[in-house]
Amino acid sequence: MDYGVAHTKDVPVTDLSEIEELPPDLNIRSLDDALGLEKMNAKLWYLEPGEQIGYHAHSEQEEFYYVIEGTFSLKLGRSGEEEIHEVGPGTFFAAGPEIGHGYRNVGDEQGVVLAIGTPPVHDPGLDPHALD
Repeated sequence: MDYGVAHTKDVPVTDLSEIEELPPDLNIRSLDDALGLEKMNAKLWYLEPGEQIGYHAHSEQEEFYYVIEGTFSLKLGRSGEEEIHEVGPGTFFAAGPEIGHGYRNVGDEQGVVLAIGTPPVHDPGLDPHALD
């Protein structure tokens, strides 16, 4: 990939409930696909009130997040050392390999989170409670 340009409205929304192998059942925009990214995942996640990305970890991936819209409760940290933070638009958060992370829309309106991960992995995550 040399370069890419895309506007949000031009990136199709994918309904993950239609893809059996990929929980959770949320809507995303795959920015990485639209831009031809090869060395990172980049997604816009759309969460309705009460929806969440469950607490999980990745063996290799470092992830970076930016809250664009909405109010979220974050769960971050190693198993037994988790911290809970309530955050809103303009907040950045990150989790390294084997560090548990998850977030839930605790607001009254749809929330949008930009998620960037590298290296690109295509797994639903590991149970942080099963990691040493």
